[in-house]
Parts: sequence; C-alpha cells; structure tokens
Amino acid sequence: MEAPQGGYPPHEGYGQPVGYGSPQPGQPPQGQAGGRKKRVYAGESFEFGSGANAALGGQMPAGGSYGYPPQAVAGYQQPVAQPIYGADAAAQMQPMTQGYAPPVAPGVAQMTQQLGAMGMADPHQMPPQAAQARPVSLNQLIPTDLLSQPFNVAELDLPPPPIILPPGTSVFPSPHANCPPKYMRSTLNAVPTNHSLLKKSKLPFSLVIQPYAALHDAEDAIPVIPDQVISRCRRCRSYINPFVTFMDNGHRWRCNMCSLTNDVPQAFDWDSAAQKPADRALRPELNHSVVEFVAPQEYMVRPPQPLVYLFLIDVSYTSVANGLLATTARCIKESLDRIPNADRRTRLGFMAVDTSLHYFSIPRDGSESSDPRMLVVSDLDEPFLPIPGDLLVPLSECRENIELFLDKLQDMFQNTQSNGCAMGSALRAGYKLISPVGGKMTVLSSSLPNVGQGALTVREDKKVLGTNKESGLLQTANSFYKSFAVECSKAQVSVDMFLFSSQYQDVASLSNLPRYTGGQTYFYPGWNAARTEDAIKFAREFSEYLSSEIGLEAVLRVRATTGLRMNTFYGNFFNRSSDLCAFPAFPRDQAYVVEVAIDETVTKPVVCMQAAVLHTTCNGERRIRVLTVALPTTQNLADLYASADQQAISAYFSHKAVERVLSSGLEPAREALQAKVTELLSTYRKELAGGSVSGSGLQFPANLRALPVLFLAMIKNLGLRKSAQIPTDMRSAALCMLSTLPLPLLMQYIYPKMYSLHDMPDNAGLPDEQTGEIILPPPVNLASEQMVSYGLYLIDDGQTQFLWVGRDAVPQLILDVFGLPDKLQLRVGKQYLPELDNDFSQRVRAVVEKSRDHRAKGAGSIVVPHLYVVREDGEPGLRLWAQTLLVEDRSDQSASLVQWMGSLREKV
Repeated sequence: MEAPQGGYPPHEGYGQPVGYGSPQPGQPPQGQAGGRKKRVYAGESFEFGSGANAALGGQMPAGGSYGYPPQAVAGYQQPVAQPIYGADAAAQMQPMTQGYAPPVAPGVAQMTQQLGAMGMADPHQMPPQAAQARPVSLNQLIPTDLLSQPFNVAELDLPPPPIILPPGTSVFPSPHANCPPKYMRSTLNAVPTNHSLLKKSKLPFSLVIQPYAALHDAEDAIPVIPDQVISRCRRCRSYINPFVTFMDNGHRWRCNMCSLTNDVPQAFDWDSAAQKPADRALRPELNHSVVEFVAPQEYMVRPPQPLVYLFLIDVSYTSVANGLLATTARCIKESLDRIPNADRRTRLGFMAVDTSLHYFSIPRDGSESSDPRMLVVSDLDEPFLPIPGDLLVPLSECRENIELFLDKLQDMFQNTQSNGCAMGSALRAGYKLISPVGGKMTVLSSSLPNVGQGALTVREDKKVLGTNKESGLLQTANSFYKSFAVECSKAQVSVDMFLFSSQYQDVASLSNLPRYTGGQTYFYPGWNAARTEDAIKFAREFSEYLSSEIGLEAVLRVRATTGLRMNTFYGNFFNRSSDLCAFPAFPRDQAYVVEVAIDETVTKPVVCMQAAVLHTTCNGERRIRVLTVALPTTQNLADLYASADQQAISAYFSHKAVERVLSSGLEPAREALQAKVTELLSTYRKELAGGSVSGSGLQFPANLRALPVLFLAMIKNLGLRKSAQIPTDMRSAALCMLSTLPLPLLMQYIYPKMYSLHDMPDNAGLPDEQTGEIILPPPVNLASEQMVSYGLYLIDDGQTQFLWVGRDAVPQLILDVFGLPDKLQLRVGKQYLPELDNDFSQRVRAVVEKSRDHRAKGAGSIVVPHLYVVREDGEPGLRLWAQTLLVEDRSDQSASLVQWMGSLREKV
C-alpha cells in the first residue's frame, strides 16, 4: 500500500487527515495511490497523529510517542542483531549490546566514570594490559533510569543478553553449538562462580526448558542420529556434545561436566549406512546443541509401548444438553486420520460416565457383527472390568466399526435424565483397563464428579472470594485426586482434563490429575455447542490435541558441571527422585523450570548444563532428546546483572507464585512478588549504582527494564489478581497456565499484545516479501492513554482476543470491518469477523489470525483464542473484562504502572 494521499471525500464524522493535501511530485493524484485507496479512520474533531501508531515513519506527536525522545523509539523499532549462538565470541563482540542501549540519560557519562573506578567500565575502552587480564569481556552493564525513560512495550521483544563464550569453547566452530533460547534459557547468561555471589545478587539461577517448539516434528526439524552410537561419560552419564575436548589423537574425550576422560566408541567415526569411514566433524552431536538419538535396546525396560487413548466421556444430562457428547463424538471421528499411527499399533478405548460406568466393546472390521456392545457396571466403589479384552481396540483393525460406534454414541444417551457423574470411579476403572500398557486417559466432562470415588461438593462461596479464606478454595477438596495421580504416574498413565461446565466444577481438585501425570487442564467456561464459536473452537483444539506427537513413558534429567546441582523442579510431572522427573506422556505444549544451586566454587571459565528427555515416540521408537547450553562464569556482580534474562526470571517467579498461592494463599504470593522486585532494585542501587546516583530516579540495567512491569502484570493476572469477582474455577485454570505455558506464550499471557488497527502501517496485515509471513503492526503499551476514542484495537493474551471499537469510531470503519452501516447495529461478544471484499477488512483479519500464530513465536499450543468484539460504549461487563488486560492502568484494587513505579521508588 502506498503512502497516504488523502482518502474519500470528507463526510460527517470522517475527515481527511490534517497535513495531507495535494499530491507530491511524481506521485499519483489523490484517491488513487497506486490504484488503491488509503483510508484514514480519524474523526474530523481529532488531531490526526494522536493514535498509537502515529510515531511510525518519524512523524512524532508532541511530547514523543511513549515519553521517549524520538531517536529512542526509532532505536527500539530497529531489528535487534540476533547473537550467533556458539560462534567465535571474539567475532561476536562488537554488535553484542546493540538493541540493549536505550537513550542515554544525562549524568550517565559521570556514572560510567564511577563504574570504571569500580572495575565495570567498557572493556573496549580499557588500557591494553587491563583488557588482557580478562580474555573475554562479557555483556556491558548499561544503567538506565526507569522513571525518566518510561517502559516501551518494544523492550519485551528484545532477545535475551547474548551468551559470550571464550574463543574455541566448542570443539567445532558451529553456529548451532549453543542451545537456542527457544529450547532452553537461563535466568543468568553469565554464571557466578560461588554461592555467596549468587546470594548477594538476589537474582535467581534457574533454567526454563521447553524441549519441543512445535506439536509436530515436521514443523520443527531437529537433527536425528540413527546409528545408535551414543557416547556418554562413564562417571556423570552426560552425553557427548559440542563442548567436550578430544585428546590422545581423538581416541579419547574429556567430559565438559565432570572432566573425566572417556574412550571414543569405535563406531563413532564409521558411517554404518554407507559402510565407510566418516568425518567426525560432521557428526550432529558435536555441532548441534539440540539433537535426538535413536536409543538402542539397553534404554528400554520393556518393549516400546503403543499409543493408547482412553476417552472418558461424561454422558449426564448437562453434557448431552450442551452438545458436548455429540461434538466430542463427531470430532474424534473426523480426527481419526490425524491420530499418530505410523506403526499401526495405536489403540483406542471409550467409556461413558453418568451414575454408572458404560464400557464399549467394538468388534474388529469384517467380523460377523459390526454393532458395538455396551456393558454397564453400576458398582462405583469397586468398579471391575466386565470382560478382559476388546475394550481397547487397534485403530487400524477397527477403523470402520469405531466410526459406526461414534455415529451411534449420541443416540444411546439422548433421552438421559441422569444428573450424576461418577468420574472418580470411571478414572479408577479406566486405570485398571490401561495400566498394564500405559497411555492417556482423556476426560471430557460438563459436570462436577458428585457420586462414587472422589466425589466432590459445590464449595464455592461468593462471600469468601477476595478474602483470606479464598485460598482454601484453590486447594484440592479430596485427597483422592493427588494420591490417584501418583498411582497413575507409576503405571505410565497420563490424564488430560477437558472441562466444560457452566456451573462450579472444582477445577482446583481435578487439575491435580494432569499436574502429577504430565497432562494438562483445558477449561471451557459456559461452553455450549449451540454457539458456533464454542463448537468450532473446541473442535479445532481437540483435533490438534489428538494429532500432537506426544512422547510416552518419558523421564527428564538435567545434568551440570561439577559444583552445580539441580535443586527444585517446577511443572506438570511427578518428581520420582531428587533429579528425575517422570512423565507418563510427554506433552509438546508445556515448559519446565529448574532451579540450580551452586554447591561449591566453580573454577572453570565455562559451565555447561544438559537436559535429556528419554521417551518413546508415538511410532514406537525409543529416543533421547538432548539439549546442551554453555554459559561463561564470572566473579563480578555487574556481569550477573548485565547478563540477566528478564523473561526467564519472570517465568521462574510465575512458577514460584503459583506454588506460594497453593501453599500459603493469594496475598502472600502477591506480597512475595512485590518484595522480590523491591529487593532486586535495592540490591542494584546499593551494589552497582553507587547508592544514591541521581537521587530521584530508579536505576536498573537496560536488559532488565521490563522486569518491574512484568511483576506488576503478574500480580494483576487472573490467577493472582486481588478481586472478589473472579470465580474459583477461572482462577484455578489461570494458575494451571501460569505454571505450564511455554515462555513466549507465558509472556503474552502475563503482558498481552495490543495492536492499533485503525492507523496501522501500510505493510501491516500483508505478507513480508522475504519471508511470506504476515506483518503485524508494532505493539502498543497496555494503557488506555494509548487509545483514542475513534480507534480500533486488538488486545490478545494468547487465550482470548478482544477487538475494541472506540465510542467515536467513524461509520466507514464499521462498514469496512463489519459490513454494517451503523455502529449501533454491531453485535458485541464472541464472533468471527465477516469476510468482506475490501483491503482493510482483509488486513484486519490477517492481523487477528497472525496474532494467534504460536508457531511463529516458537511454541507448541492447541489453543485457538475466542475473538470478542467490545464496544467502548457497549455492554459494561464485557468492556470491564477487556480493560483488565490493560495492566498499566489503575484498576479497582491495584495500582497503575505510574503508581507502582512510584511505590517501588519509595521502598528502594
């Protein structure tokens, strides 16, 4: 799209932009810029250029766009030079801090001199002999003032501080030698050599591990080593990786974790496929930090298990009435081709649950009868299997009869009047059925389990919400759910919960099953298949869920250089021993956080950490996915702060906050977050900013500028927010997300994305010429002062999208996006945007769709967010819900960002 050249003839409420008049020389006349009209959706009564995107193209409104001087914003919108992981550090050093240098505040020159006196000056400006004392200069500490330079949302998209390793750290100079941050990132990209320095810094040392970046292997190719030659250290059992050292003419290798010397296997330099000697320098495990080994026989306790799905479907009255039973049956039928079954061993089973348990025996295709048999068991206390076989059937051999069964399932229960749901007993029975093999129990329920084992009662009390007693509602009400989950984990049985109730369903209790078995809780409040949006959202998500290539009978272990120890693990799994996490099924849409302890002084210039996931693929192959990260060490506090990763730190404290909520309550969790950010600011001021530099400011390093904002956003998140209006189930579901989402999606869930659409740049919503990816508008700070009353905005936290229509939106905008002549005809609530034949409609829909693209963010997810249309002068409940995502605004019980920064300044 060309530059704006006027637009339509002015009419009521739809004005030409100020300052765009006659065409420039060499440009088409008005109204035909390149043959396409440019519409500017700004009312006549408003000064053009006050929208959120006005700052683009150097056209600054008075006072700067975000309170930054103009050059600062320009600096933040430049693409940041991505570090080349693992390449020669000397070659990387020049551009390293690019993108981390915010505008330099007055007085920083003096500070640089003071820091120089403290041994923290820019290494490039040191005298030669001083520079030689340290072979590699780490990230430079760039001090900034959080108060004089307000937070710009673009800072959230900066990459973590680069990992700067000494030259020659990796055995071969490969750009893939060090682990990319999308798989594993450390809160500190320079590691303290001893515990006391770490303690002094008050920074956490932990890893955020996301072994998979997509639901399917084809979307994220990782080198696979098929020859089953796996070389490991004899002592610490680490896998050979790009940071080992070869000795003795390459016959032996020294372990980079524990320094033991090991023999190189004879077959290591042999190409078994071509039957000839191979070049060691080409072996993937010496060039890539993320690899997958095909495991030999000794890595199996038993033959690889097949993929097993047992569906436990609620068929009580609620579930039939809201359409869950019919939608589930249809969706499974339509997704049978997507369920992984390359080895033709995948098995499916079905159980229906009301006040009795209904088993289904499905005959093999081609047998005399194709009718499924229903076997009813009404003993809920000691449920038994009515027949030994035929309840778990091979998908390949029973495909036609499974389809026939799914077609009939709805009719079998369409006249039910049963209001009971014995899901606890059904889980116990399902466990008996699949525990000899292992597999997934997928629960789909619209009711509270109110009879049989694990029966629950409605305990939500509106009077308790927002008080100290509320935290009791977030804990499990029946010990059955924890103890049964641990039992499942031991038998390689994983549980996923899909919960759809319009009434209280006790997500707090039910979510224990996925929490300890490597599963996930998916929550659909008030769901009803009669609403097309609800039915399609669930169908799309459930189909993605069934197609996902999960791992089976998996264990995760993290090893590290001598002196470091994995201390605490956070995420959905069962901690089988101090350093081993067990996953009956290993999901692809979750991340894990591991806290690292420093037990003894580290003397090496570089430490390494290695995560290994041993698992069975859906196709019956035993594999080990290995991720290795190398980090430089330091004895200097300034290096720790300059190399700290604000996103990884936020992920760590998100898990800590959920743990605190479940153990102590909501208020202690919020207070702990506020105390932590205050402690970090105080420590930095006292230890690194000379105690009282520029008395009125709030000093912090450039790479951590977003941390106070992220902590405020966490405190305001649905899971932690102080409010008497949040139903317990909604809060419990939010806590599940805060403790499982992959890092890119977690950041968006904590600090949502907001895009200004009415004035988006000309290329937004169109494919990039180089990549073909849709270009998004630049994100906007989550503050109502960024919004104009005639604007159109998309607010997206990754789980829900809001399309905000300003109260003064002009008729042409409404017509172009919604196809309606009048704003008053605009229906609010969840919906799809109409596909209209105009340029702006197509671009808005492209932006809405692209904003949902989790693959581009480097994460796996089945979630397809609902889109809610919100009118600023429309339904108040919907408007208030959307406004809770504007985390920089003041809300009923929490501070605005300005107030928050002021209170931190007082505390520090």
